[in-house]
Amino acid sequence: MREGTDNAAEDLAILPKPRPQRTALAVYPASGPNTYRVPLDSLLPGDSPRLVGEDAEHIRVLAQPDRPLPPILVHRPTMRVIDGMHRIGAARLRGEDTIEAVFFDGSDDDAFVMAVRSNIAHGLPLSFADREAAVARIITAHPDWSDRAIAAATGLAAQTVAGVRGRIIGLPSATARIGRDGRIRPLDSTDGRRVASRLIAARPDASLREIARSSGISPATVRDVRARLQRGEDPVPQRRPRAERPIRPLSGPERAEIGPAPCQDEPEGLSAKDRNAVLQNLERDPSLRFARSGHLVLRWLARRVIAGEEWRNVADAVPPHSAYIIAALARRCAREWLEFAKQLEHRLGGK
Repeated sequence: MREGTDNAAEDLAILPKPRPQRTALAVYPASGPNTYRVPLDSLLPGDSPRLVGEDAEHIRVLAQPDRPLPPILVHRPTMRVIDGMHRIGAARLRGEDTIEAVFFDGSDDDAFVMAVRSNIAHGLPLSFADREAAVARIITAHPDWSDRAIAAATGLAAQTVAGVRGRIIGLPSATARIGRDGRIRPLDSTDGRRVASRLIAARPDASLREIARSSGISPATVRDVRARLQRGEDPVPQRRPRAERPIRPLSGPERAEIGPAPCQDEPEGLSAKDRNAVLQNLERDPSLRFARSGHLVLRWLARRVIAGEEWRNVADAVPPHSAYIIAALARRCAREWLEFAKQLEHRLGGK
C-alpha cells in the first residue's frame, strides 16, 4: 500500500478525520488493515482536478504487468474516485475486474481537496492551470481558509492563492481565516503584532509557537515581528496605499510594451459570418492549402476560432461550480493567442 494513504485526511488539519469504517463495507473483501478489494464496475468517475482528463500514455505505463498498483482513494458516500483514475484505466487494460481501495468519509468539497492534495503528492503531477483552477474552487467552497492553508493543499505559493482570491467576485467578507493548523486568526494582525512585540520584549527566550499562541498570530508572523524588532523597526509594517487609477486605453510607449496596435479597420467583435468568410479566404490561399504546415494551421484555426454570438449563447449554460475553471482556461487560451499574434506581428515588423 502507498505510504501515507491511510493518513491522507489528516495531512490537512482543517479537513475532518475519516469516521470508522461502516459495516456496509463487509460486501468488499478486506485486503489490508484499511484497504478493500472493490469491483471496478462499482466505481464512478470522480470530480477530478485535471482539466484535460486522464493521460492515455500514463495509463499504458501503469498497465505494465510487473508494476504494482497502489490502492485508489474512493469517496464512500458516492463511490466516486477521488484519486486513482489512471490506476483504474491500467487495471482495465490488464483485464482485471477489481482493485484495492481506501475509503474516505467527508463532504464533496472535502473530497475535492483530497483529490488535489493526492495528485500533487504522487503520480502524474497536476499542471499549473489545474492547480490554479483548483484554488478557485477551494476558495469558493471554503472562503474562510487562509491563503497558506489552500497553498499547502494545492502546491502553489500563498501569493498565487491571494491573486486568484482577488479575481473571484462575490466572496463573503471576513475578518478572520482558518490557518493550516486549524486555528482561526484575524486578517488584520496589527493588534496581534503589538501584543507579540511586548511578549518578545518580556520573554526573549520564548519560542515562536509560544508567542504565537499567546498573541493569536501565526509563528511566521511572530518571526517577522522579532526580525523587525531586531532591526529597530516598528513591528507593524506600513501599509502601501493603493493608487486608484482609472482604466484608459493604452497609447504610445505603453502600447509598445504589449505589441503593435491593431489595425484601425479591425472590428471590435467577430461574428460567425465574418469568421467563416475569413477562414474561407484563408483556405483559398495555395501557400496554406497545399503545404502540410499550412494545412495544419487551417485545421487549427477552424477548431479554435469562435464568434461572439457563439460564446454568448453558451455562457449562461455553464454551471456555477465549473464557471471559474472554464474562465481560467479561456484566459489562458486568450493569453496564448496574444503571444501567437505578437510572434506574427514581430515577423512582419522585421521585414
